[in-house]
Amino acid sequence: MDSITVRIPATSANLGPGFDCLGVALALYSRVTVRRGPSGLPDRMVDEAARAFFDASSAAPFAFAFEINGDIPRSRGLGSSVAVRLGLLHGLNALAGDVLGADQLYRICARLEGHPDNAAPAAFGGFTAARPDGLYFRCDVAPELRFVVLVPAGEVDTDSSRVHLPRDMARADAVVNTANTALITAAFATRRYELLRGSMSDRLHQPYRAPANPHLWPAIEAGTSAGALDGYLSGSGSAVACVTTGDPAPVAAAMQSVLPAARVHVLAADNGGVTLEA
Repeated sequence: MDSITVRIPATSANLGPGFDCLGVALALYSRVTVRRGPSGLPDRMVDEAARAFFDASSAAPFAFAFEINGDIPRSRGLGSSVAVRLGLLHGLNALAGDVLGADQLYRICARLEGHPDNAAPAAFGGFTAARPDGLYFRCDVAPELRFVVLVPAGEVDTDSSRVHLPRDMARADAVVNTANTALITAAFATRRYELLRGSMSDRLHQPYRAPANPHLWPAIEAGTSAGALDGYLSGSGSAVACVTTGDPAPVAAAMQSVLPAARVHVLAADNGGVTLEA
């Protein structure tokens, strides 16, 4: 095999209170093609992922070129960096003869990311809850649950946004976040999506990221007023997502009215995760 294309779903992390641990894969995709042969321009993220793969596997390093295409927007909180890293890891693994398993590739990706909230759903699909050590739970998401995602034109750098997060958290705020994270996980595990109503509020990161995402609260309020169960900042932004089991059209229109120039996607979850194509 000299070339392989890997399809990776977009991911939406945190889901409000589940900071660095909750995520879901969405039916919006990018593709990474990896080919044996002379490499192109150097890329730090690609070089780090390749080094991690060859360090972890028994495969002899080889030269490769890569190409990335698809619909996942960069730096909007929809897993664009995971798409690159996981796509490259799976591509190199396929060219090397499948020397590592899917769980090993996921753990390498999560380590490179610094947290597993995007890596787990991209790797395995559906809804995931994952610990920093890589241990995870996943379940399929029913097709009736739709994610209405408002995608502004402006980018947000994840590393820069973390600078504004608090070092300490009040006990009462921690209890709220813990309870909401537990309810979100229960909602997905049992498909009792009505439990999501009011459970996506967060006191750890969203209030501190709101100044860089001034559309956050207006978009959530517009979406919930139009029938959504709840809404949240996707990752560190700038995308905002609302979830609904009803008609998503009014929710999409309401969120669009907040930022008329933004794109709005109505997406089902992707339950398959990363896949290899010819």
